[in-house]
Amino acid sequence: IQGGSPLPTGLSFDEFVEESFRLLLLRDPETVTIEGLSGLLGVRNDRLTDLSEAYVQETFALQRAVYDLLRSYERADLTLAQQVTYDTYAWYLDDLLRGQDFRYNDYPVNFMYILGAQYVTQALFTDYQPLANLEDAQDYIARLSQVKTKFEQLIQSLYQRQQAGYSAPRFVWEWSLGDVQGIANTDAEDTVFFQTFYSKVDALPDLSTAEKDNLCDQALAAINDSVLPAYKALAEAMKDLMKDAPQEVGVWQFENGEAYYAYVLRHFTSTEMSAEEIHQLGLSELERIHAEMRQRFTQLGYPETNSLAENYRLLAGESGLLYGENILQRYETLIAEADQKLAPAFDIFPQAQVVMDHIPSGAAFYVSAAYDGSRPGVFYAPVGGQQPAYTLPTVAYHEAVPGHHFQIALQREMDLPLMRNVVVFNAYTEGWALYAERLVYELGWYADDPYGDLGRLQYEAHRAARLVVDTGIHAQRWSFEQALDFMVENTGLDGSYLQSEVARYIVWPGQACSYSIGYLKLLELRQKAQAQLGASFDLVAFHHVVLGAGSVPLEVLEDVVEAWLAGK
Repeated sequence: IQGGSPLPTGLSFDEFVEESFRLLLLRDPETVTIEGLSGLLGVRNDRLTDLSEAYVQETFALQRAVYDLLRSYERADLTLAQQVTYDTYAWYLDDLLRGQDFRYNDYPVNFMYILGAQYVTQALFTDYQPLANLEDAQDYIARLSQVKTKFEQLIQSLYQRQQAGYSAPRFVWEWSLGDVQGIANTDAEDTVFFQTFYSKVDALPDLSTAEKDNLCDQALAAINDSVLPAYKALAEAMKDLMKDAPQEVGVWQFENGEAYYAYVLRHFTSTEMSAEEIHQLGLSELERIHAEMRQRFTQLGYPETNSLAENYRLLAGESGLLYGENILQRYETLIAEADQKLAPAFDIFPQAQVVMDHIPSGAAFYVSAAYDGSRPGVFYAPVGGQQPAYTLPTVAYHEAVPGHHFQIALQREMDLPLMRNVVVFNAYTEGWALYAERLVYELGWYADDPYGDLGRLQYEAHRAARLVVDTGIHAQRWSFEQALDFMVENTGLDGSYLQSEVARYIVWPGQACSYSIGYLKLLELRQKAQAQLGASFDLVAFHHVVLGAGSVPLEVLEDVVEAWLAGK
């Protein structure tokens, strides 16, 4: 498969999982760097991921071969722990194979910092590429010199999508073009690519001034010869592709749109739920959450005739507004306090630390710690403008502790096959973070903070509304405006923020459905355990079982919990 030779045969099951997953990882050298796996895999951080058609087809063939070999192992002969690995790996590989039919349906260039190829490429250099010695600096320059080739492949794939009948909606190109042009029209020494390189190389103690100057000259040459032409070519291609881009926003408009949407719903939720089932679930969840909200607002003395938006505007004023550095300080305080209050619910804790960083605007997000320990987990929080204080606790608990950082760092550090340390299943991971928001309420963390508790309910309503809006856009042909109106009415969140949220659901179909579905499955499994075990139910033990599995498809998680209950 690689170089014409097949995967080794005769391996034990554990050896097969490790060796085959390493082969899959090596197909994507950028992910190897982002995950902090280059040392473990014995490779340098000097190559960008090949996007050419030939390379993609080779990767597809490898995925198929690994899946077929996995199926040759007799599951019944494996231990219970190995069966969890088998089921998780089989689901993962099967999902990759299903996705091959829809390789042209996505929008690789878009306005999302964590998703758009133009931003992901930039972040590779600014946030992930190691720069601790001469070899790292050489790798950085080598990758800079490959950006032009990578973007040529990216542009070719965009035109292949257009020829196959797929294109991002027109507004996606319009919203994305400015930042691409901004980089394309920047002097090399002023780009983030060079500024990052210069500041880190300048701090290296083992290099002479002459060596540093020479490296910087090489980096500038690579940016001028490769990076800037790449972004200029992408900007021109985007302007051309924009001419024929559709005005409609849902994937239903494409020839295989219904099948593609069914695929992404399964991919992100790891269930077989239909779009209509998910839509109705969102509506019923909103009804439940709104009832809780009304009860809380009545206790605060807010008029029953107020809309959600009016009530949350009042709440923002009463809870106070935070700005800039004060936002980060408040988050740091919340996380430090959370770390001290975990004992009633957990008996395992990650070693990796989480640090705060800022972004000018947008939604907060978490980037996991590197596998090799070279980089901590990072919680990126927006600091532009003003933020109501009542919103911050829930975001901190979701993104950091006991949410994403807590769960993902544990997954990285546990003694599991590498595949289970690294692979993330959205419904489990986002479901856990939403479950963490609910858990801290149950633990009494909001006992003296009714404003923060209403913030929790607002975010829970936000995730439930996503079920309705995502399926509304992609299965029921909702317009952008229809989706935005629904979000405003049912969450009380700011309309300008929700514009970017609705846009996100358009460019990332299905992903927004993973949160509530994973969260509700976790609640369902906990309630089942409580019903079966009665007075002997132990919340700490339940969380140990759930977190100990690592990120898995929901059906596998259910099997893990069932096996634990059977053992009890």
